[in-house]
Amino acid sequence: MLKLLRQSPLAARIGMGIVMLNVLVAVFAPLIATYGETSVVGEVWEGFSAQFYFGTDHIGRDLFTRMVFGARNTIALAFITTALSFGLGSFLGFIAAVKGGWTDQIVSRVVDIVMAFPTLIFALMLLSVLGSSIPTLIFTIAILDSTRVYRLSRAVAMDIEVMEFVEAARLRGEGLWWLIRHEILPNAMPPLVAEFGLRFCFVFLFIASLSFLGLGLQPPLADWGGMVKENAGAITFGIYTPLIPAAAIAFLTVGVNLIVDWFLHLSSGLHE
Repeated sequence: MLKLLRQSPLAARIGMGIVMLNVLVAVFAPLIATYGETSVVGEVWEGFSAQFYFGTDHIGRDLFTRMVFGARNTIALAFITTALSFGLGSFLGFIAAVKGGWTDQIVSRVVDIVMAFPTLIFALMLLSVLGSSIPTLIFTIAILDSTRVYRLSRAVAMDIEVMEFVEAARLRGEGLWWLIRHEILPNAMPPLVAEFGLRFCFVFLFIASLSFLGLGLQPPLADWGGMVKENAGAITFGIYTPLIPAAAIAFLTVGVNLIVDWFLHLSSGLHE
């Protein structure tokens, strides 16, 4: 692993640095933040100063503190949601590919029906009806995103399950779960890991979009997408406060994509 990291390109190292910075900020948020997450400590939209590194927001809370806690809330929520969607989507995709027949047809048609609806509109409809609590937000986005994971995992598994070593395992009498665990999953990991990074970016941006529309993480919890919405009015006064959380969203997304690009290059078997 160390040898692989030493041989990684500059872009991948930059991406890893960006991701590690955000993860460290999220983990040690209470130690880094200078004030409480919801504490009003100044006037509305104060400028940068030694007291307020990024100024204050629309009600006088320290923006630096809100950014730090926003990293914890947004990244943790996106990671949990992505992990859940991958678990559900890959599980169903592998079963559909290995079992085939009616199992494949039924699951695939249900997925097609869900994918026929625009994701954002479907999520807005469900969250408007069910509410915007954190568990509801996680499960709604995970179910919608799992359809994309299902299509990829099914396609990869169908390519693997016709290989000779899988046929040999079937002839030995190995069962469904043994085939998935020992034959399909290890060979499907490279594309799935790369897709995990891409889906994390999508979920991360999707949560930020929902928060901007008022159906994501609810106040007073700090969330980067919600912070852009809350401070959007500052732009009309020439104050660039909402650009700070927007830049943080773009910063993390670019970092994850740099790592994914490198991993896709490695898993493709191509050499420079």
